[in-house]
Amino acid sequence: MKTLLVYLICLFPAFVMAQDTKPDDRGYKVKVGDIVPSDFKLVLSNGKTTSLSELKGKVVVLQFTASWCEVCREEMPHLEKDVWQAYKDKGLMLIGVDRDEPLKVVQKFAKDMKISYPLALDPNADIFGRFADKKSGVTRNVVIDQEGKIAYLTRLYNKEEFEGMLAAIDKLLK
Repeated sequence: MKTLLVYLICLFPAFVMAQDTKPDDRGYKVKVGDIVPSDFKLVLSNGKTTSLSELKGKVVVLQFTASWCEVCREEMPHLEKDVWQAYKDKGLMLIGVDRDEPLKVVQKFAKDMKISYPLALDPNADIFGRFADKKSGVTRNVVIDQEGKIAYLTRLYNKEEFEGMLAAIDKLLK
């Protein structure tokens, strides 16, 4: 009986963690207020690397994207102008995380879209999978506060939700 009790106590945290990763109706496995699910390395399309731990103290926006995504392409000029250009010198880092595409495709994508914010590679959608069900689509933004907590989530490009994200970013940077 004692062995069974110890076994159940050891399994309970894994059971609770598995329950917490069930995606919501928008495909997210995380929610506002959650601490980012573990640190990870971002390999940028220019060859540089960074990690969330290196960006601590900044507001970070992870834009999950892909070159084949029309909604991503619609949103990217707004991210460039209204997020990156407006806040890059005020303590914000915007990184487009390109889902499962090779380096040359990602570099061409950035050039075609005329964006200056960095894009990172996400082979096998491993970074994406920390935040959302891999079966769900891209075109989503995750705003992370200076302490590593999720402050805002978007899905698809919706002008009202985008304005809400801008307000959240502005509030975090004041």
